[in-house]
Amino acid sequence: MGSGSRHLKALAAPAFWPILRKEYKWTVKPSPGPHPIERSIPLLIIVRDILKYAKTGREARRLIAEGHFKVDGRVRRNYKYPVGPMDVLEIPKTGEIYRVIPVPTKVLGLIKNTPEEARIKPCRIEDKTTVKGGHIQLNLHDGRNIIVKVSDPKNPVEDTYETLGTVVVSLVDNKIVDYIPLEKGVIAIVIGGRNVGRVGRIVEIIPGALKRRKYIATLQDKYGNIFQTSIEYVFPIGRDKPVITLPEGAW
Repeated sequence: MGSGSRHLKALAAPAFWPILRKEYKWTVKPSPGPHPIERSIPLLIIVRDILKYAKTGREARRLIAEGHFKVDGRVRRNYKYPVGPMDVLEIPKTGEIYRVIPVPTKVLGLIKNTPEEARIKPCRIEDKTTVKGGHIQLNLHDGRNIIVKVSDPKNPVEDTYETLGTVVVSLVDNKIVDYIPLEKGVIAIVIGGRNVGRVGRIVEIIPGALKRRKYIATLQDKYGNIFQTSIEYVFPIGRDKPVITLPEGAW
């Protein structure tokens, strides 16, 4: 069944993919894309195994090829397309809209969205670079880049953004509509590790090794429980309240 580079053994797939490992030897290997394999689900598996729109992989591939599914407002016809955290999945024919949200134990889940909310997407800033003209490029968690125009490179007052903070992006025009820094007091969701899917207000950020991503964040959930995780897994989603709909009981 082809080479290991093009296919993925079902047993080697991320544990949270809802596939029948004992029934099938092979599964879909996601295309290289905006999300890493451990934090994404191929579109085919969402269509067949989560939404149950198809009984077989072949049926799912046909539906996807026909253009029935949009991710972040764009029709995706590649059945291997990796769908990951904060992506908006839309099925225009039925009017269904979902956002992909980290959820406890399952890692990723689909939460119903309104058309209004589906126009925005929280994106975490993974990296920042200075580009030609002294402008700042924000490299976001879903592979998109946004340029922040700077009028004076020696004094870039427009650059108010920090790595691991979240910009809320309009999916209509790719413009920044809000910014949620990674700091004490903001509400965040955990996107990896054993606390994946938990939501809490950041109580403290404890410096770790020299690298900032080694820091530990202490969060408090809505029930008053305190938990800790690496800030590598912390994704800010709001100040007073989350900017997105969360699973029931999460916040």
